[in-house]
Amino acid sequence: MNTQITQKRSLNPFLKLVLEMGPLVLFFFANSKPALFSRFVTPFISADILAGEQGKIIAATAVFMVAMLASLIITFSITRHLPVMPMVTAVVVLIFGGLTLYFNDATFIKLKPTIVNSLFGLTLLGGLAFGKALLPIVLDSVLHLDETGWRKLTFRWGVFFLMLAGINEIVWRTQTDDFWVSFKVWGTMPITILFAISQTPLILRHQIDPASDIEHL
Repeated sequence: MNTQITQKRSLNPFLKLVLEMGPLVLFFFANSKPALFSRFVTPFISADILAGEQGKIIAATAVFMVAMLASLIITFSITRHLPVMPMVTAVVVLIFGGLTLYFNDATFIKLKPTIVNSLFGLTLLGGLAFGKALLPIVLDSVLHLDETGWRKLTFRWGVFFLMLAGINEIVWRTQTDDFWVSFKVWGTMPITILFAISQTPLILRHQIDPASDIEHL
C-alpha cells in the first residue's frame, strides 16, 4: 500500500489550484457575463429559459458542469487517480446541475454546497465516532501527522464543513442569485483557505517523519 502511495503522481500546486478554482471562476463569469457563453449553451438550453428570471444561473450551471468534468479528466490524465473530494464534488455537481437544467430551477444547484459539505462533515465526524480519522482520504492529504494530530484535524475539518453547509443555506435562502454565486466563488474559497492556514500550528505540533507514518497507512 505504501508503494502505491509513493508512486502516485502529484499535480503541480499551481495547476492543482487552477483545476479546483477554474470551474468556480467560470461559473461566476458565466453568470455575470452570460453573453460571452451564450453560443456554448444555446444548443442545450432554450432561448425562453435563458431569457427567464433564472436564465443566467441556469446557463452558468451548464458551464459549471462541463468545467468540472473537464477538470476531472485533466486531473486523471496527469495523476492516473481521482482524489476523493473533487470526484464526489463533481458527481454531486453533475446530478444537481442536471436537475437544475431539467426542471429549470436553480434551487438544485444552490443545494449542492449544502449536500457536499454536509456529506464530508458527517463522514469525517462519523469516522471519528468509529475511531477512524478519514481526513487524509477525503483531502487526498500528503501530510504526515501522529494519531492525535489526525484526530484533532479531522474533527476541526468536520465541524468546518458543517459550518460551510449552514452558511450556504443562510445565503441562498436570504440573498439574490447573483449574491449567492459571488459568495460561492469569492467568499467560500477565501474562508476555506484562511481556515486551512489557521491549522498550521496544529499541523506543526503533530507532524512526524514520513518513515514513521508507514505503520498508520
